[in-house]
Amino acid sequence: MDTRTTFSDGAYSVEELVLKAREKRIGALFINDHDLMVMEYGIPPLRGLLKKRVEQNSILKQGPDRFLNAVKAAAEKYPDMIVIPGTESAPFYYWTGNIWNGLTAHDPEKRILTIGLEKPEDYRGLPVIHNFPRRRINVLEIILFGGALAVSIPLLRWRGAYRIAGFAVMAVCGTFIVNGVLSEKYFFDPYGGKKGIEPYQRLIDYVGRRGGMTFWNYPETRSGVRQMGPVRVSTQPYPDALIDSKRYTGFASIYGDRITVTDPGGVWDIALMEFCKGFRDTPPWGIATSDYHRDGENGNLGDYQTVFLVREKNKKEILSALKHGKFYAVQGRHPKLPRLDEFSAASPDGNMAFSGDDVKIRGIPRVRVAVSGTGRAEEKATVRLIRSGRVVRTLQGTLPLALDYEDTETRPGEMVYYRMDMQGFGNIVSNPIFLRPE
Repeated sequence: MDTRTTFSDGAYSVEELVLKAREKRIGALFINDHDLMVMEYGIPPLRGLLKKRVEQNSILKQGPDRFLNAVKAAAEKYPDMIVIPGTESAPFYYWTGNIWNGLTAHDPEKRILTIGLEKPEDYRGLPVIHNFPRRRINVLEIILFGGALAVSIPLLRWRGAYRIAGFAVMAVCGTFIVNGVLSEKYFFDPYGGKKGIEPYQRLIDYVGRRGGMTFWNYPETRSGVRQMGPVRVSTQPYPDALIDSKRYTGFASIYGDRITVTDPGGVWDIALMEFCKGFRDTPPWGIATSDYHRDGENGNLGDYQTVFLVREKNKKEILSALKHGKFYAVQGRHPKLPRLDEFSAASPDGNMAFSGDDVKIRGIPRVRVAVSGTGRAEEKATVRLIRSGRVVRTLQGTLPLALDYEDTETRPGEMVYYRMDMQGFGNIVSNPIFLRPE
């Protein structure tokens, strides 16, 4: 998941990327090219006239029809591969400073992955900054400058300084009127400071209304502050977005940076407990994102994978599994990745649940975890079983490892969830199993 092609800043075409994944026996490929890559700064008070705009390659620049057709063509040409389109979206950024003492663009890399949008119009309507601007009509400005322009016309009949003043007034008024006509207004103004969670929640809800899914990407990015040409960009880590926003599908639980949101009792567990207590309609699921542009940059294709549990290998089943948490995230060095062979919870009457399940049970639950590797002696790992934000069992050793835990500490009537992670020979993060006592 989270791969780029030549439709934005990736090195390979859609077909070339599909072939690379196919050669590595990867069964499904999620292509998340940038939907729009634009930055613009206008100098006040003439932001419409005096502005600098930089635009890079993107889906909306090349055309969503072309993008979706390329994905469809690759999927039809290689029917053994599942190819799913989507975007990486940066809904908003804002400016501080000025051109004299330095400009800083804040949050241009605060990003959300979208998955499951299949229509070109869904892409054209994405509520991201610089997409479908509206002209700004300032009635007061037009009245003031229009009136001044009208007053300056009689001065042109006079000679000397009066005529010069008339031309000067006309030039100034005309400039501001043209600036007003050329000025563009967006739903969230990049010159008006921070807007909180609103621009991102707007994107999440837009995608959800169209049947798609959204995932917060890189919530603890360490590479978001740097100089970029004449301006400074600053995207600070944003783990709180997982708490502040609602109705998103999940987040990147494994990627190239150090991650703390998945620590026991951390941000993810706070969000999961909110679900258990009824403050969220759905729990957030954890995926692995690769930020893949080309081999040798941020690792290679296949180092960060999301492994699905499906009845049949097809697009519909995978999208359903993604929506309902039937998967786990894994990181390693392809093809040497650890594997989660079993993660289940069962009640004494035989009722069994797996990742993403939300079931009722009777009696004391029994949780099983089985993890394996390639069978080499140096493959040592630590497996943790986490119940509702607290580690209840830790197992260390050489892979394969198996854990069988009867949880006698659960309280009657208490809804709980279990999740597991593994560190050492690669990393694994499972999605939770929710148990509701009868």
